[in-house]
Amino acid sequence: MSDSHDNIVAIRDAVRFFNDSGCNLVIHAGDFIAPFAAKELEGLGCPLKAVFGNCDGEKKGLEKAIQPFGLIKKAPLSFEYERLVFLVSHLNSPPDTYLARQKYDVFIFGHTHKPEIRQEKNTLLINPGETGGWLTGKNTVALFDPISREAEIINL
Repeated sequence: MSDSHDNIVAIRDAVRFFNDSGCNLVIHAGDFIAPFAAKELEGLGCPLKAVFGNCDGEKKGLEKAIQPFGLIKKAPLSFEYERLVFLVSHLNSPPDTYLARQKYDVFIFGHTHKPEIRQEKNTLLINPGETGGWLTGKNTVALFDPISREAEIINL
């Protein structure tokens, strides 16, 4: 998920969807905005990994809100999960810098509010769109299966 922008109703819908789907990890690609909104993710039945977005000004508050159930860091965040190497960033530019290294299996980003899934070389790029739905009127997340390596955009 990405760009939830304090939309509590949409965040709750996303939490419900992720829990109903049996997710083992949720990734947020930035722009929570306020700690009270990030705290809504405490209802997840799995850990959260996240990066700050360009609109996340209250970083200490976000860290404190997320710390009991997850991790939030300055982008880019790289980690291994299910034998895949993930890279998470809010901004998608410059993706060529990241992709040239050819060491990431999945690159998750946000910022544009436009959902997209595409393959570039050996890396699957996923932008879940905007969970908050303020710009497009569509509340979206992405669902990724690390076994099949397939992703899909979900309208909440």
